[in-house]
Amino acid sequence: MQPAPVTKYRPFPPVNLPNRQWPSRTLTQAPIWCSVDLRDGNQALAQPMSVEEKLEYFAMLVRIGFKEIEVGFPSASQIEFDFCRRLIEENRIPDDVAIQILCQCREELIIRSIEALKGAKNAIFHLYNSTSPAQRKHVFNASRADIVKIAVQGTAWVKQHSQPLIAAGTRMRFEYSPESFTSTELEFALEICEAVTDVWQPTVADKIILNLPATVEYATPNVHADQIEWMATHLTRRDRTLISLHTHNDRGTGVAATELAMLAGADRVEGTLFGNGERTGNLDIVTVALNLYTHGIHPRLDFSNINEIREVYERTTRLEVPARQPYAGELTFTAFSGSHQDAIKKSWAVQKPNEPWDVLYIPIDPADIGRSYKAIIRINAQSGKGGVAYVLENEFGYSLPKLMHKEIGRLINDVADARGTELQPADIHDVFRHEYLERTSPIVLQHFKTTERDSSVTCEAAVTLDGSLHHLLGHGNGPIDAFTRALAATALPKFEVLSYAEHSLGKGSEARAVSYIQIKTERGLTLFGAGIDTNIELASIKAIVSALNRALAKK
Repeated sequence: MQPAPVTKYRPFPPVNLPNRQWPSRTLTQAPIWCSVDLRDGNQALAQPMSVEEKLEYFAMLVRIGFKEIEVGFPSASQIEFDFCRRLIEENRIPDDVAIQILCQCREELIIRSIEALKGAKNAIFHLYNSTSPAQRKHVFNASRADIVKIAVQGTAWVKQHSQPLIAAGTRMRFEYSPESFTSTELEFALEICEAVTDVWQPTVADKIILNLPATVEYATPNVHADQIEWMATHLTRRDRTLISLHTHNDRGTGVAATELAMLAGADRVEGTLFGNGERTGNLDIVTVALNLYTHGIHPRLDFSNINEIREVYERTTRLEVPARQPYAGELTFTAFSGSHQDAIKKSWAVQKPNEPWDVLYIPIDPADIGRSYKAIIRINAQSGKGGVAYVLENEFGYSLPKLMHKEIGRLINDVADARGTELQPADIHDVFRHEYLERTSPIVLQHFKTTERDSSVTCEAAVTLDGSLHHLLGHGNGPIDAFTRALAATALPKFEVLSYAEHSLGKGSEARAVSYIQIKTERGLTLFGAGIDTNIELASIKAIVSALNRALAKK
């Protein structure tokens, strides 16, 4: 990097818009969406999609709810042309979906593109030419007047050559893009858009689409919003114009630039699923759409099965959705931090089905987009007691007493620390079972039976202690009290029961009882034990044995 002062780069000039309105506006409805996955997204792939893959992808876009889909650049190659023809000839396009094609301002390419659209019910002809000072100087060596002439002539050719198509029943709409709009002088962008509109002559019922692309993202999102609002307020036929956005993500702010530009008056948004596109990518439509949804605005796109959409995307594009990608990434709803896990667990517990969503750290209900709750809390050495308890409850059904959370959390953290990796739910379950449920030393319960008379319970028990069998008899006000008194006749350390909890594990005839008992030994050691049995009484006795075995192991 160049040392300070940096002279190699220049700040992007601001827009003179003293009465800007967009900062005080609020979004209230979804824009018109146009997917450009099959053109802009496809051309950015190291291995472009096959025709069969594009057909599958197109069908998915239709299922999601896109009504405008850019299907390719049919004048650029035979493959692109053939794909467009298959969509039309095989009746793959619903009547309410418009296919969009892209074309440069050259007559032979326009004629070829019109041929590709024959028989389409709804079509959008997307014409573009470059307008920025750098493009004019370095690529075209052309003046402003020359660039306007190219756009005007191209528009006239589209209007002329599309007449037979329109006569045959196609609804033909027109879109024009001054490529590199955001790096073009605003007054010149307005001039060329007005000139194109003069030729096309749109109506209120059949509006022209003026697509104002951030072909390369150079400025902060607020400057982009200013540019869009400036155009929206200076167009002479705003009521006959749809202002369309096509942002890229070179500065990593494509989503923000789009959202602010929507506030600034844009009617339509072009982008791709998950932001695939040249360089750092196009706008991520999934993110913008679901951002709207989390504010109570239905995006008019259906992402209720985001996992299936991601699977088709990854298979056909051979790209991966990053693990932390908003909404769709594998770890999007996952918390490893102990404090986050605790907040999620507590707020989730009080979330009611018919109330506004208010679960901490999770801005959208994963179920709304077909995501599982299972991966929300995952465990590593940074995790806390609440996270471990959450996994044991949600994955395996153990509803641990609150006082037990700290104990099991510390055990799991020690294991995660030693391994240095994330623990899977099965790993956590293994530690829990080994520590609490499967200890058979030094005490093994061999037999337990109770009889009750009046308000007193008598227990008969047999335990093996360090290999020696002991027959025990005890009396108390309940099975736990009777068993505790019976154990007093052995050499085991004295203890008292501090707390007891139980619940069912599973449902129906397969249900078992699980008990948790906290004891305190005569030396002041406090810990839990757990036991499982089809008999609730026996489960609690097993929990006492578990706690004693754990206490003796800590000597």
